[in-house]
Amino acid sequence: VQLVESGGGLVQPGGSLRLSCAASGFAFSSFTMSWYRQAPGKQRELVANISNRAFSTNYADSVKGRFTISRDNAKNTVYLQMSSLKPEDTAVYYCNAAGTQNWGKGTLVTVSS
Repeated sequence: VQLVESGGGLVQPGGSLRLSCAASGFAFSSFTMSWYRQAPGKQRELVANISNRAFSTNYADSVKGRFTISRDNAKNTVYLQMSSLKPEDTAVYYCNAAGTQNWGKGTLVTVSS
């Protein structure tokens, strides 16, 4: 099982980023996929998840209306489109297949002027 997150970087408040997570080694299209984040000194928290066929999505209250999760099962990839970014969105972002303990190295998002 391999999860490789990418797309992070430094962005100004109000800006946008699109994160990607490329998955391999398991039946990607059978799993709900999630994005988590961990800010310095804080616990890892769930940001959003998407069902295996993308029929349903869920978001943390803190990102509703600003972030959009999506997936492409043909490419074994899950995405997180982030808009109207705030300094408090600064964190390392990870993807995860629901019910598993497989994690990638994450991608760092820094929101700062």
